[in-house]
Amino acid sequence: MAQDISEVLKQAMALPSDARAALAGALLESLDEAVDETAEAEWDREIARRIGELDSGRVRTISWAHSRREIAAKLHAG
Repeated sequence: MAQDISEVLKQAMALPSDARAALAGALLESLDEAVDETAEAEWDREIARRIGELDSGRVRTISWAHSRREIAAKLHAG
């Protein structure tokens, strides 16, 4: 069985990054046995709120590189 998993992993790692991301998402979703409808509705509202903030210009995005630098600085400072 471990050899089978190793072979599957090897094949998955050979996929393009977008396919690996889709595969990872599908695998994670497969672990959720029960869907909490209340949580799903709350996430839908939160996503809509954040999109609204972006669309209105109240918030702006920053790059992952910038975020990574800020996180690293906070980790090294504390």
